[in-house]
Amino acid sequence: MDIRLSTTFIAVDDHDKAIPFYRDVLGLEVRNDVGFEGMRWVTVGAPSQPDVNIVLEPPLADPNASAADRQTMAELMAKGLLRGVLFATDDCDATFERISAAGGEVLQEPMDQPYGVRDCAFRDPAGNMLRFTQPLRK
Repeated sequence: MDIRLSTTFIAVDDHDKAIPFYRDVLGLEVRNDVGFEGMRWVTVGAPSQPDVNIVLEPPLADPNASAADRQTMAELMAKGLLRGVLFATDDCDATFERISAAGGEVLQEPMDQPYGVRDCAFRDPAGNMLRFTQPLRK
C-alpha cells in the first residue's frame, strides 16, 4: 500500500489578500478558484509538486455552521492559533530574505534547530504560521 499526501487546507479570511502572498511572495501557482454557497476555495501548489495541493479555505467551511461557531473560528484565526504549514526549502536564508523583503510578518529569523533543520517562520495575511525548513548539512 502506498499512501501519499495529496491535499491540505489552510484557513484564510480574505482570499484576495492570501492569493498574492501565496502566489507572488511564496511562488506557488494558483490551480483552482471555486465559489460555492457564498464561500470560496482557492487551490495553490508548488510547481515542483504537481500532485500536492494546498486549499485556501474559509475559516469554517461549513454552510451549516452557526454564527457563534464562525465567530469563534474568526477569533482563533485572529490570534494565530490555527495550525500552519511547514514548507521545505533548499536555502532557508534566501527564502527568509525574499519573504521578509516582500513585507512578510517575521515570527522567527533563520536559526539552526537541535532537531536537525535550519528554519524561519512568518505569518501569512490571515495570521497562520508558516515555517520554512532546510535540513542541516552534516
